[in-house]
Amino acid sequence: MSEKKPLIPGTPGSGTPSVDEPTEPREPLPPKSDQRSPALRTATGEPVKGAETARGQKGEYLTTAQGARLYDTDHSLKAGKRGPTLLQDHHLREKITHFDHERIPERVVHARGAAAHGVFRGYGAAEPISKAAFLGKDVETPVFVRFSTVLGSRGSADAVRDTRGFATKFYTSEGTFDLVGNNIPVFFIQDGIKFPDIIHAGKPHPDREIPQAQSAHDTFWDFVSLHTEATAHTLWNMSDRGIPRSYRMMEGFGVNTFRMINADGESTLVKFHWKPKLGVHSLVWEEAQIINGMDPDFHRRDLADAIEAGAYPQWELGIQAFPDTPDQMFDGIDLLDPTKIVPEELAPVQPIGVMTLTANPTNFFAETEQVAFHPGHLVPGIDVTDDPLLQARLFSYLDTQISRLGGPNFGQIPINRPHTEVNDMLRDGMHQTGVHPGVAPYRPNSLDGGCPFLAGADTSAFVEVPVPMPESTKLRGAPASYDDHFSQARLFYASLTDIERAHVAQAYTFELGKCYEQAIKERTLRVLAEIDTGLCAEVAAGLGLPAPEPTVAHEAPPIVSPALSQVGAEWPVDGRIIGIVADETSDLAEVAAAVKTIDAGGMVPLVIGPHGGELGSGKEAVPVSRTFLTMRSVEFDAILLAASPSDPRLLVLVSEAFRHCKAIGGWPAGRDLLVGAGISADAPGIVVADETEGLLDGMTTLMRSHRVWERTV
Repeated sequence: MSEKKPLIPGTPGSGTPSVDEPTEPREPLPPKSDQRSPALRTATGEPVKGAETARGQKGEYLTTAQGARLYDTDHSLKAGKRGPTLLQDHHLREKITHFDHERIPERVVHARGAAAHGVFRGYGAAEPISKAAFLGKDVETPVFVRFSTVLGSRGSADAVRDTRGFATKFYTSEGTFDLVGNNIPVFFIQDGIKFPDIIHAGKPHPDREIPQAQSAHDTFWDFVSLHTEATAHTLWNMSDRGIPRSYRMMEGFGVNTFRMINADGESTLVKFHWKPKLGVHSLVWEEAQIINGMDPDFHRRDLADAIEAGAYPQWELGIQAFPDTPDQMFDGIDLLDPTKIVPEELAPVQPIGVMTLTANPTNFFAETEQVAFHPGHLVPGIDVTDDPLLQARLFSYLDTQISRLGGPNFGQIPINRPHTEVNDMLRDGMHQTGVHPGVAPYRPNSLDGGCPFLAGADTSAFVEVPVPMPESTKLRGAPASYDDHFSQARLFYASLTDIERAHVAQAYTFELGKCYEQAIKERTLRVLAEIDTGLCAEVAAGLGLPAPEPTVAHEAPPIVSPALSQVGAEWPVDGRIIGIVADETSDLAEVAAAVKTIDAGGMVPLVIGPHGGELGSGKEAVPVSRTFLTMRSVEFDAILLAASPSDPRLLVLVSEAFRHCKAIGGWPAGRDLLVGAGISADAPGIVVADETEGLLDGMTTLMRSHRVWERTV
């Protein structure tokens, strides 16, 4: 039996191409082993037997869209060899016309995203408060998850400072449920009518269309400094949460408050949380700047590579549960205000299921780009509340999908099809792919035997919660509890460690330093003074401005929620990437053993060599994954030194990794690289050992804390 080789991600295809152009026709290649397509179902949700590739291209020969085989696709039909081109060339017109229409309107927000298939398994813990079938014990439900940035276009970079979308489509037995949230639990605004304002302010300036995918400009800070209900979200965005290390290490939140309803019709208010098994971790600012130039696809590549390598990302779904009281308050916090959180210390997050992402999409456009989420896609057991942001989202998402995807039948696109029966009596419209029998798409009818019939609560019908509506006067306004714009920002800032607070101050200083208008800087400093005078003074000093005093003196220290800090705990190292610097002078047997041990530990070893191909030959040959030219420190979580080649790029690698507080280790052969980079072997987070097992044990222990923050003290 052959020994299992470490699975290194990045295999480009499911077959091995020849160097020369092939001369024998063959069927299109199947998907790679890490890829999955949308379930094979009809437009109305009926399962279809067949291969997963049934929707893919077929046949050995190139054809027109109507199936006619073609003998030439490199030359247009001309009047003589020099033209002109003839209008009758139907293949030219079909090919060019389709190309001209390949792109659909990108999302106004969340345009840049990445996605994956997976499965959700319920724990059964939610059954006392929700009758949703997919939350039952050990019930497994297919899911499709899309992560995204908010402000940038599809062509922007991944590692920008921005809020991230975390949208999950559950294909449940009772219909599709979409949980559409963010990686930040509070939002900029309290009422959805202001959503166009915050997005217009955050998007590039309309005169120059710059800056792309950034909030470091005047219009954004003009809005949030005038509109102080945005303060808490802005502070979260200026923290390390604004630049996640990976989608796999990113928390998710439903943001709005929802309802859960049990079998007895009892209602409970809930907030949804996604807790990553690997912990919540971030990039440091310099890493993000390097990444956006070196590899703008960093996050989508990381997600796809982890799945391909078998390091399947996992999140636990949890809920904070609150009594559904008439005032919808909890411990003085208005549960309908989306700019507020309830600290986990006051209402613990209760795990109700686990999600594992197990497959990459087969086709980015068909799946990641065309997937359509909507918070109104609900199932029995889950309902909405009167949160004014959520109420507007219920309209906006549906309207957006109709515009982007060419009409009301976007639910028939394969990635959006429910995994249960659909009989909606909706007919026709653009891109209708269902062929519906019957003559009576209306109710009541007798011509179709009265079908389809209405369901009752006893047959899993979705029934809205009968919420009492108190008599009131129509008005445009908000309750008094919405007027508190600063206590939650103080709570968040006070809960951070010293290193995290330093990063917040640096972020504000950078962002405001990119603004041109002096008044905007001064106004934002007034906002910071209401959060923390120390933060305000530090940012003011960086801007060369005086620090204003707060308008209200806060004698009592703010509440602290340790759950809001990303620093201080230990986490699994699954999927962590270790770069191993080696050359022909290295002990290749030790390198090969390290590669094997790292892979067996659920991590990803990438050998960095002076050239591509292999180091050594024969049985001792070690495949090279990165060269000194193609690597950069930011793609590795840790560095292992098996040699000290005289190459200035390696000094940059080691010095950056040290500066970014990453674990660095090596055998004695790599010591000269540490010396050349001016790093002491006794510095925090440095492991040098003769013996491979002890070396890797020390490295693994360091990586469990994500970074060696002691270096910043």
